[in-house]
Amino acid sequence: MRLANQVALVTGASRGIGRAIAIACAREGAEVVVTGRDAKALDETAHRVAEAGSRAFPIVQDVSDVAGTQRMVERVASERGRLDLLVNNAGLYQVRPILDIDESDWDNLMDTNLRGAFFCAQAAARVMARQGFGTIVNVASDATWTGGMNPCAHYCASKAGMASFTRSFAKELARFGIRVNAVAPGMIATDMGEDAAKVMADLKIPLGRLGTPEDVADVVIFLASDAARYMTGTILNVTAGLVLDR
Repeated sequence: MRLANQVALVTGASRGIGRAIAIACAREGAEVVVTGRDAKALDETAHRVAEAGSRAFPIVQDVSDVAGTQRMVERVASERGRLDLLVNNAGLYQVRPILDIDESDWDNLMDTNLRGAFFCAQAAARVMARQGFGTIVNVASDATWTGGMNPCAHYCASKAGMASFTRSFAKELARFGIRVNAVAPGMIATDMGEDAAKVMADLKIPLGRLGTPEDVADVVIFLASDAARYMTGTILNVTAGLVLDR
């Protein structure tokens, strides 16, 4: 098992890609701490993690609450004794034309997708620096490069920011034995991707289908594993070739 005896923290694990990543971590031997805002959905994720053969620890936490997220990360390290892997997956999506985006729309997206993700990664990096090892995998988006399949400039900007700080973290944290990479999913069939799926007929996806959360989870596991030991600062497109002509 590629993550045997590791402690993994997966944010935004209530459903969709986050849930699939948590289950995949469990199958690979990790103890999994799952976080999100929906307690009932988190309990379901924890149940699925247990079914996959590992211990699950649900914590209700909104990553936009920076102080609360920092305390959560320290709690995980204290109670579990270590933190090997952070998967920074929590995110919001909103379709909104540029001319209609207001400050509230912008702040809500940025507080979770960029500000929350940054400070969650920072908190994890502090723990990992003390340990002298650790891996961070950020879940960005192909919208970083495409500008989005629907009007969502604020979402695109938040994910581009995540892709950028992935590289910055990789450069600064390598000396502590910390690897930082990202995945950039394309059109994935999740609750959050329902609006995007409506334009499927207008898309030309080379592999001919929408992705699944498991398609993304498998790439996250690769980046988290020793198979990617010589990779840091990398952003892997998981788009079935959708970005090739953009």
